[in-house]
Amino acid sequence: MKNFIAPSILSADFSKLGKEVDDVVLAGADIIHFDVMDNHYVPNLTIGPLVCNSLVKYGVKKPIDVHLMTTPVDDLIIQFCDAGASMVSFHPEATQHIDRSIELIKSRNCKAGIALNPASPLSLLDHILDKIDFILIMSVNPGFGGQKFIKNSLEKIKKCKEMIDKSGCNVEIEVDGGIGINNIKSIKEAGANIFVAGSAIFNSDSYDEAIKKMKQEISSD
Repeated sequence: MKNFIAPSILSADFSKLGKEVDDVVLAGADIIHFDVMDNHYVPNLTIGPLVCNSLVKYGVKKPIDVHLMTTPVDDLIIQFCDAGASMVSFHPEATQHIDRSIELIKSRNCKAGIALNPASPLSLLDHILDKIDFILIMSVNPGFGGQKFIKNSLEKIKKCKEMIDKSGCNVEIEVDGGIGINNIKSIKEAGANIFVAGSAIFNSDSYDEAIKKMKQEISSD
Protein backbone atom coordinates (compact mmCIF):
# COMPACT_ATOMS: atom_id res chain seq x y z
CA MET A 1 0.00 0.00 0.00
CA LYS A 2 1.07 3.57 -0.61
CA ASN A 3 2.29 5.52 2.41
CA PHE A 4 0.74 8.84 3.44
CA ILE A 5 1.86 11.62 5.78
CA ALA A 6 -1.10 13.34 7.44
CA PRO A 7 -0.20 16.48 9.43
CA SER A 8 -2.65 17.13 12.26
CA ILE A 9 -3.79 20.75 12.31
CA LEU A 10 -4.33 20.45 16.06
CA SER A 11 -0.71 21.60 16.35
CA ALA A 12 -0.97 24.36 13.72
CA ASP A 13 -1.18 28.11 14.34
CA PHE A 14 -4.92 28.75 14.08
CA SER A 15 -4.42 32.48 13.54
CA LYS A 16 -3.13 31.62 10.05
CA LEU A 17 -4.62 28.19 9.44
CA GLY A 18 -5.03 28.52 5.68
CA LYS A 19 -1.36 29.38 5.25
CA GLU A 20 -0.29 26.62 7.64
CA VAL A 21 -2.16 24.05 5.55
CA ASP A 22 -0.73 25.52 2.34
CA ASP A 23 2.76 25.26 3.80
CA VAL A 24 2.51 21.60 4.84
CA VAL A 25 0.97 20.69 1.48
CA LEU A 26 3.87 22.41 -0.30
CA ALA A 27 6.20 20.50 2.02
CA GLY A 28 4.75 17.19 0.85
CA ALA A 29 1.74 16.42 3.06
CA ASP A 30 -0.62 13.88 1.52
CA ILE A 31 -3.65 14.25 3.80
CA ILE A 32 -4.85 16.96 6.22
CA HIS A 33 -5.90 15.48 9.57
CA PHE A 34 -8.63 17.03 11.74
CA ASP A 35 -8.82 16.17 15.44
CA VAL A 36 -12.40 16.90 16.48
CA MET A 37 -12.92 16.93 20.26
CA ASP A 38 -16.12 17.79 22.10
CA ASN A 39 -15.02 18.19 25.75
CA HIS A 40 -17.35 15.28 26.49
CA TYR A 41 -15.94 12.08 24.97
CA VAL A 42 -12.46 13.55 25.54
CA PRO A 43 -11.35 16.37 27.88
CA ASN A 44 -10.72 19.04 25.27
CA LEU A 45 -12.61 21.20 22.79
CA THR A 46 -11.31 21.83 19.28
CA ILE A 47 -12.90 22.48 15.88
CA GLY A 48 -16.14 21.87 14.02
CA PRO A 49 -17.44 21.49 10.46
CA LEU A 50 -17.23 25.24 9.79
CA VAL A 51 -13.42 25.09 9.88
CA CYS A 52 -13.41 22.13 7.51
CA ASN A 53 -15.70 23.92 5.06
CA SER A 54 -13.64 27.11 5.35
CA LEU A 55 -10.49 25.27 4.28
CA VAL A 56 -12.32 23.66 1.37
CA LYS A 57 -13.56 27.07 0.25
CA TYR A 58 -10.05 28.46 0.78
CA GLY A 59 -8.86 26.00 -1.85
CA VAL A 60 -7.41 23.02 0.01
CA LYS A 61 -7.46 20.10 -2.44
CA LYS A 62 -5.80 17.39 -0.37
CA PRO A 63 -8.07 14.82 1.31
CA ILE A 64 -9.41 15.99 4.67
CA ASP A 65 -9.33 13.22 7.29
CA VAL A 66 -11.73 13.86 10.19
CA HIS A 67 -11.24 11.95 13.44
CA LEU A 68 -14.33 12.33 15.61
CA MET A 69 -13.52 12.14 19.31
CA THR A 70 -17.12 12.96 20.13
CA THR A 71 -20.34 11.38 21.32
CA PRO A 72 -22.84 11.12 19.77
CA VAL A 73 -21.34 10.92 16.29
CA ASP A 74 -24.06 10.61 13.65
CA ASP A 75 -25.02 14.28 13.31
CA LEU A 76 -21.37 15.34 13.12
CA ILE A 77 -20.70 12.66 10.51
CA ILE A 78 -23.36 14.27 8.31
CA GLN A 79 -22.08 17.79 8.97
CA PHE A 80 -18.43 16.99 8.26
CA CYS A 81 -19.20 14.97 5.12
CA ASP A 82 -21.34 17.85 3.85
CA ALA A 83 -18.53 20.30 4.77
CA GLY A 84 -16.06 18.54 2.47
CA ALA A 85 -14.40 15.77 4.47
CA SER A 86 -12.94 12.85 2.50
CA MET A 87 -12.39 10.42 5.37
CA VAL A 88 -14.26 10.17 8.68
CA SER A 89 -13.45 7.93 11.64
CA PHE A 90 -15.21 7.52 14.97
CA HIS A 91 -14.81 5.49 18.15
CA PRO A 92 -17.13 2.45 18.44
CA GLU A 93 -17.69 3.24 22.12
CA ALA A 94 -19.12 6.63 21.11
CA THR A 95 -22.10 5.41 19.10
CA GLN A 96 -25.03 3.15 19.94
CA HIS A 97 -25.12 1.67 16.44
CA ILE A 98 -21.68 1.16 14.87
CA ASP A 99 -22.96 -0.27 11.60
CA ARG A 100 -25.42 2.60 11.13
CA SER A 101 -22.68 5.19 11.69
CA ILE A 102 -20.43 3.47 9.16
CA GLU A 103 -23.24 3.46 6.60
CA LEU A 104 -23.86 7.17 7.21
CA ILE A 105 -20.26 7.93 6.22
CA LYS A 106 -20.26 5.68 3.18
CA SER A 107 -23.64 6.96 1.97
CA ARG A 108 -22.01 10.37 1.60
CA ASN A 109 -19.14 9.04 -0.52
CA CYS A 110 -16.54 9.37 2.24
CA LYS A 111 -14.11 6.72 3.43
CA ALA A 112 -15.22 5.19 6.73
CA GLY A 113 -12.85 4.44 9.58
CA ILE A 114 -12.98 2.99 13.08
CA ALA A 115 -10.77 4.61 15.72
CA LEU A 116 -9.42 2.45 18.52
CA ASN A 117 -8.12 3.86 21.81
CA PRO A 118 -4.99 2.27 23.33
CA ALA A 119 -7.12 -0.01 25.55
CA SER A 120 -9.82 -0.73 22.94
CA PRO A 121 -9.61 -4.36 21.78
CA LEU A 122 -9.23 -5.39 18.14
CA SER A 123 -12.24 -7.65 18.65
CA LEU A 124 -14.39 -4.55 18.12
CA LEU A 125 -13.57 -5.00 14.43
CA ASP A 126 -14.80 -8.60 14.18
CA HIS A 127 -18.12 -7.91 12.48
CA ILE A 128 -17.33 -4.71 10.57
CA LEU A 129 -13.93 -5.24 8.94
CA ASP A 130 -15.51 -5.78 5.54
CA LYS A 131 -17.47 -2.52 5.84
CA ILE A 132 -14.69 -0.04 6.61
CA ASP A 133 -11.87 1.54 4.61
CA PHE A 134 -9.36 2.18 7.37
CA ILE A 135 -8.60 1.63 11.04
CA LEU A 136 -7.19 4.48 13.12
CA ILE A 137 -5.06 3.08 15.93
CA MET A 138 -4.48 5.61 18.68
CA SER A 139 -0.94 5.34 20.04
CA VAL A 140 -1.73 7.87 22.78
CA ASN A 141 -4.86 8.38 24.84
CA PRO A 142 -7.03 10.84 22.89
CA GLY A 143 -7.67 14.39 24.02
CA PHE A 144 -4.38 16.25 23.71
CA GLY A 145 -1.57 16.75 21.22
CA GLY A 146 2.12 16.36 21.96
CA GLN A 147 1.90 13.09 23.92
CA LYS A 148 4.51 10.34 23.94
CA PHE A 149 4.01 7.25 21.76
CA ILE A 150 2.78 4.22 23.74
CA LYS A 151 5.27 1.50 22.81
CA ASN A 152 2.96 -1.50 23.03
CA SER A 153 0.95 0.10 20.21
CA LEU A 154 3.42 -1.54 17.81
CA GLU A 155 2.21 -5.00 18.81
CA LYS A 156 -1.39 -3.90 18.37
CA ILE A 157 -0.61 -2.57 14.87
CA LYS A 158 1.03 -5.90 13.96
CA LYS A 159 -1.97 -7.90 15.19
CA CYS A 160 -4.32 -5.57 13.35
CA LYS A 161 -2.37 -6.06 10.12
CA GLU A 162 -2.49 -9.83 10.59
CA MET A 163 -6.25 -9.65 11.11
CA ILE A 164 -6.69 -7.62 7.90
CA ASP A 165 -4.45 -9.92 5.86
CA LYS A 166 -6.29 -12.99 7.12
CA SER A 167 -9.67 -11.46 6.26
CA GLY A 168 -8.67 -10.55 2.71
CA CYS A 169 -10.25 -7.12 3.16
CA ASN A 170 -8.67 -4.01 1.67
CA VAL A 171 -8.32 -1.92 4.83
CA GLU A 172 -5.61 0.64 5.57
CA ILE A 173 -4.04 1.24 8.99
CA GLU A 174 -3.66 4.80 10.23
CA VAL A 175 -1.73 5.58 13.41
CA ASP A 176 -2.03 8.76 15.46
CA GLY A 177 -0.08 9.84 18.52
CA GLY A 178 3.56 10.57 19.27
CA ILE A 179 4.79 9.87 15.74
CA GLY A 180 8.10 11.45 14.74
CA ILE A 181 11.16 10.88 12.61
CA ASN A 182 12.67 8.59 15.27
CA ASN A 183 9.85 6.02 15.34
CA ILE A 184 7.90 6.31 12.07
CA LYS A 185 9.88 3.51 10.41
CA SER A 186 9.05 0.99 13.12
CA ILE A 187 5.37 1.98 12.90
CA LYS A 188 5.44 1.38 9.15
CA GLU A 189 7.19 -1.97 9.61
CA ALA A 190 4.44 -2.98 12.06
CA GLY A 191 1.86 -2.53 9.29
CA ALA A 192 0.69 1.08 9.15
CA ASN A 193 0.57 3.15 5.98
CA ILE A 194 -1.08 6.43 7.10
CA PHE A 195 0.93 8.43 9.63
CA VAL A 196 -0.60 11.31 11.58
CA ALA A 197 1.95 13.77 12.93
CA GLY A 198 1.17 17.05 14.65
CA SER A 199 3.84 18.58 16.84
CA ALA A 200 6.62 16.69 15.02
CA ILE A 201 5.78 18.74 11.92
CA PHE A 202 4.22 22.00 13.10
CA ASN A 203 6.70 22.50 15.95
CA SER A 204 9.70 21.72 13.73
CA ASP A 205 12.07 24.35 12.32
CA SER A 206 11.19 23.30 8.77
CA TYR A 207 8.01 21.60 7.59
CA ASP A 208 9.82 20.61 4.40
CA GLU A 209 12.66 18.96 6.27
CA ALA A 210 10.39 17.20 8.78
CA ILE A 211 8.12 15.69 6.13
CA LYS A 212 11.05 14.87 3.84
CA LYS A 213 12.81 12.94 6.62
CA MET A 214 9.61 11.09 7.54
CA LYS A 215 9.09 10.05 3.92
CA GLN A 216 12.69 8.88 3.70
CA GLU A 217 12.18 6.72 6.78
CA ILE A 218 9.10 5.00 5.34
CA SER A 219 10.26 4.73 1.73
CA SER A 220 10.63 1.20 0.39
CA ASP A 221 14.00 -0.39 1.05
